[in-house]
Amino acid sequence: MTNVAPPDTQSATTLEFLDAFSAAWNNHDVDALMSFMAPDCVFLTAAGSGLQGNTISGQDAVREAFEQVWKTFPDVAWKDAEHTIMHGNKAITESTFCATKPDGSRIEARMVDVFTFKDGKILVKNAFRKDRPAL
Repeated sequence: MTNVAPPDTQSATTLEFLDAFSAAWNNHDVDALMSFMAPDCVFLTAAGSGLQGNTISGQDAVREAFEQVWKTFPDVAWKDAEHTIMHGNKAITESTFCATKPDGSRIEARMVDVFTFKDGKILVKNAFRKDRPAL
């Protein structure tokens, strides 16, 4: 299910953009992913020592962090994506994060990405995931 806020001249994305970004994650295609990200992009991770997880800044560091997800979870997939375009320069994607941890246990938890856009690209990807015991 996809939700759309009323038209807003400040909105910097489309449902097709968000679908393609989600597909790039599931295809493990870092070049495609980075084509959606602004040059001065920031990735706020779902976990980490800071108030907002870890803060990863800039194209090179964000690329490396995205690639690390696939190294840590080679079978990772984001299922059942639902996109909502908000007023202004915000959008969210809800999905189910599914992966096998290095110890062989499984993660399956709902998550949300909150996006902030700048000039038609993702400036900030802020990830949130339910903290659930491994399956």
